[in-house]
Amino acid sequence: MSETEYTISIDAEYLAGRRFPYQEDISLVEDVDLLAATPGADINWLEDVGLLEEDGVPAVFDRYSNSFLKIYFPIPSGRENEIARKVLIKHLQSGNSYGIALKERHCKFPQPELGPWVEGSRTVGTDWKPSVLEGWEPPAH
Repeated sequence: MSETEYTISIDAEYLAGRRFPYQEDISLVEDVDLLAATPGADINWLEDVGLLEEDGVPAVFDRYSNSFLKIYFPIPSGRENEIARKVLIKHLQSGNSYGIALKERHCKFPQPELGPWVEGSRTVGTDWKPSVLEGWEPPAH
C-alpha cells in the first residue's frame, strides 16, 4: 500500500519543477524598472503586490498561476515590497509564470503571450478550439 502525498500549497518552482535564478540573486532584479514594466499609465494593480511569506520563506504571489514565488536572497530593510514587485515582474516578463505557459493552449481570445509587461510579445489565442478528451463522446440527447 502506498501513502498519498498531500500538498497544501503550490509554489512557482513546484509548478515549473525548478527554481529560477532571480529567486536567488537580487542583482538579477535590481535593474527592473517597475514604471516602465507596468501596463498603461495606472500602476494601482502593482501597489497591491507586496512581500508575503510562504512556508516560512519570503514570497510574492503570482495571481496568474495562483502560486507563490519564493525569494531566497536577503531583502534589504525598507525595500520589501519593491523587491517583491521586481521579482514578480521579472517572473512575468521571463514567461515563467505557469499561467502564462497555459495561455497558448487555453486562451479563448487574442492576447499578448507575455501580457502587457513585454512590448512586442507574440499574440496567442487567435485560433482557440475546445479541448477534447480522447475516447469521450458527448451523450446522445
